[in-house]
Amino acid sequence: MHAPSQYFQHTLNHPINFVGPGLHSGQTVSLAIHPAPADSGRVFVRQDVPEDRAEIPARWNTVTDTRLSTTVSNRFGVKVATIEHLMAALQASGVDNARIVLNGPEVPILDGSSEPFMRLIRQTGLCPQDAERRVIVVRRPVRVEDQGKWVMLIPDIHPSMEMTIEFDSEAIGRQRLSVPLDREAFETELADARTFGFQDQVDTLRKLGLIRGGSLRNAVLVNEAGIVNPEGLRRPDEFVRHKILDAIGDLSLAGAPIMARVIGHRSGHALNNALLRELLQDEGNWFLTTMRDAQNFCGWTGVIRMPGGG
Repeated sequence: MHAPSQYFQHTLNHPINFVGPGLHSGQTVSLAIHPAPADSGRVFVRQDVPEDRAEIPARWNTVTDTRLSTTVSNRFGVKVATIEHLMAALQASGVDNARIVLNGPEVPILDGSSEPFMRLIRQTGLCPQDAERRVIVVRRPVRVEDQGKWVMLIPDIHPSMEMTIEFDSEAIGRQRLSVPLDREAFETELADARTFGFQDQVDTLRKLGLIRGGSLRNAVLVNEAGIVNPEGLRRPDEFVRHKILDAIGDLSLAGAPIMARVIGHRSGHALNNALLRELLQDEGNWFLTTMRDAQNFCGWTGVIRMPGGG
């Protein structure tokens, strides 16, 4: 291959394995990420269901639940929950194609961040494939909102994300962060940011069948006095960093990298998925091309120029 490797799709060099409880189900799950052929995308495979019902593509249109995490399902009702931390790691690492085999309904939460996934992906390395990487080039701004919360895409050849969060908790308050969307920034700024929750909501959520696997080993817990975890925070603004991590995982379900600037205000899993649906349902909003051609269309200025002079 004579072109830069960023122009080509990649998969893992070798399978990698994880074991741990699911955050919401509490069920211990074994998960293995296998190399996959070019153009196959990222696909979950449930080992504990009949083979003809086992596959679930990790795509925006298979998302069926966004309560506290992102869940994908197939037409048989087979699901995989809490996929966002793993999806963020695959996206940031440049793993275009992967077969994710697991024996339960939820991705293991591990330490509540993407760092354990990133570490093993880095150790095993990536294999370039003989197919060009395609990207979604955003033609015009796209925005969704709900009750004062919103998230939008702005055309830009240099993908980045800016997120603002606001919570009544004094331990969190208002936080804002802007980062480029590339592997280096993800590894150094976002990957170790953990999921978080509030102590006064724990009993209610468990009665709803959620956070049964949650603990101080895999989440930051906040109460009126501050941070419950004895070790404290990994970073002062770990909360907004995790929200960006979540959004990267959710938006990876577009099926290809999105060439745009993302700006969000108090966005979560539901709005992130709504943004993808709003973007992709109208072909006037976007076009699909190779990474190589996207750079030609956009030029060095970062201004989107449509194919054919549009």
